[in-house]
Amino acid sequence: MLTISDLTYRIAGRSILSGASLSLSAGQRAGLVGRNGTGKSTLLKLISGQLQADSGEIRMAGNSRIGMLSQEAPSGPESLLDTVLAADTERAALLTEAEHCSDPSRIADIHQRLSDIGAHAAPARAAEILHGLGFDAEAQARPCADFSGGWRMRVALAAVLFSAPDLLLLDEPTNHLDLEATLWLEDYLRRYPHTILIVSHDRDLLNKAVDRIVHLHDQKLTLYGGNYDTFERTRAEKLALQSATAAKQEAQRKHMQAFVDRFRYKASKARQAQSRLKALAKLPPITATVEERGIEFDFPVPAELPPPLITLDKVDVGYEPDKPILKRLDLRLDPDDRIALLGSNGNGKSTFVKLLAGRLAAMSGEMRRSSKLRVGYFAQHQAEELDLQATPLQTMERLAPNLTAQQCRAHLGRFDFGVEKVETKIAHLSGGEKARLLLALMSHSAPNILLLDEPTNHLDIDSRRALVQAINDFAGAVVLISHDPTLIELTIDRLWLVKDGTCRPFEGDLDDYRKLLESANQSAARGSTPADSNRKEQRRQAAGDRSGRSQLKKTAEQSGIAVEKYTQALKLIEDKLADPNFYSEPAERVAEWQKKHADVQRRLAEAEEAWLEAQMALEE
Repeated sequence: MLTISDLTYRIAGRSILSGASLSLSAGQRAGLVGRNGTGKSTLLKLISGQLQADSGEIRMAGNSRIGMLSQEAPSGPESLLDTVLAADTERAALLTEAEHCSDPSRIADIHQRLSDIGAHAAPARAAEILHGLGFDAEAQARPCADFSGGWRMRVALAAVLFSAPDLLLLDEPTNHLDLEATLWLEDYLRRYPHTILIVSHDRDLLNKAVDRIVHLHDQKLTLYGGNYDTFERTRAEKLALQSATAAKQEAQRKHMQAFVDRFRYKASKARQAQSRLKALAKLPPITATVEERGIEFDFPVPAELPPPLITLDKVDVGYEPDKPILKRLDLRLDPDDRIALLGSNGNGKSTFVKLLAGRLAAMSGEMRRSSKLRVGYFAQHQAEELDLQATPLQTMERLAPNLTAQQCRAHLGRFDFGVEKVETKIAHLSGGEKARLLLALMSHSAPNILLLDEPTNHLDIDSRRALVQAINDFAGAVVLISHDPTLIELTIDRLWLVKDGTCRPFEGDLDDYRKLLESANQSAARGSTPADSNRKEQRRQAAGDRSGRSQLKKTAEQSGIAVEKYTQALKLIEDKLADPNFYSEPAERVAEWQKKHADVQRRLAEAEEAWLEAQMALEE
């Protein structure tokens, strides 16, 4: 499917890839991992043809289609559903051609191809993907332009999934998703029937959705079998073996050198010493095992405060007068609480966190806070507010003018900003480094509560591991919003569900919540995947889905058009066959038209059946 041979790519004279090679077979699902800045996104662009390598070769199996998540979010008057359907360019082109074609032979070929690619079931399949990514039937009918950039990036993801390419390239696909959509995507990719290469720092996704790990390290690509946990174990064993081999080689070298140094000038031992010298020269070079330095950071220790830190009593909160997003909140937050907020995006999780942070005032009810409470609030959008021409040190000094330069450096050092990085312009920092800077800025005052709204976006796996450790070592309270199940499971004690206009404790763990989601989306979970071909079953499933009615209408309309086209084509063929002069032509020609007659009759029957089923489902 995909073969990379001796690939080299440089940026401004610096090698990103050097002699890198990789081979993926059809149907393999691989996760591409490596530290931030090693070139993972660059590799995807090289494979997709957006960049050209300096040397080496990238080969794909003949006629294979590559699909890559667009960097630009779709926008325009088209509905979400139509935007996703348009991603299947072959289907769209065939439907357009069918509307204007008058050649009965070509019409038959068009509808045969539409049948082969499951075109009549496409609206139901597109709706299922959109539903899994958080769009209900009403949202699917709205124009793309109505949605924010993050939601439109979900539409872009839905489009590339719907197109079902032979090689699917995804770069951090969960960054714009909530936990619910992330869990759906895990299952979808796990069942994807073609080849996948996905860049992700989401450990849970890499454990559940892929069966290979490609490690980009030291400008080379190494393929490991199994999921991410297996990769970590295998790599650790490999590094341990390399260390042991290097130590053994060094001991052997020292022993031989000691013999040579002792006896090389003794006549009786000269021959043996000479032999040892030759053996020393032939020893393979020692492979130094230099593992990447681990990232560590920690939050300052807050002052102890008596419980409760925050109490909410019948609180309403929102952005517009008389239009609360969340109502009648009755909750309490204590110093040792570790809470994750569940619920789909748009239900009010970020609104609730802004209330706790003091960024929104209660519209009604009573909110009581400890008088000495300090709050640290992290939100990913804050990265857009950073002065890109300033350095981390300058930014820290502006935020905390009461601290000395040395104290600012020391605090930034808690988040892995060394001497060089604190003097680097923020514009030149990676996404992960900017996220770590925001964590440093929000915690400079030693807050009693950490409010973390999607803190792991752009953090690599090592940085996420460091964040887990830092949260677990933190002595205060934590309220977390995250699409990363691993982060939630390793740091959180309690779950609160934001749904139906309020927030309340959820009795159960993350596995219980997964089961709840599976139950709520049972019809969608049983829906089509790119491998499904049973169109009748898809139509029945679409009828049971909330978005099914609008899809059935489209199916009925398209089937009706097909019936009309096939009827016209059948009449033209029958007129041809009814002409006595036609049979004076060669027998092969007559047989060809008789075969076309049988094919069009069959396709007409299929189209009529599809139309009847859609009409019956609509009536039900």
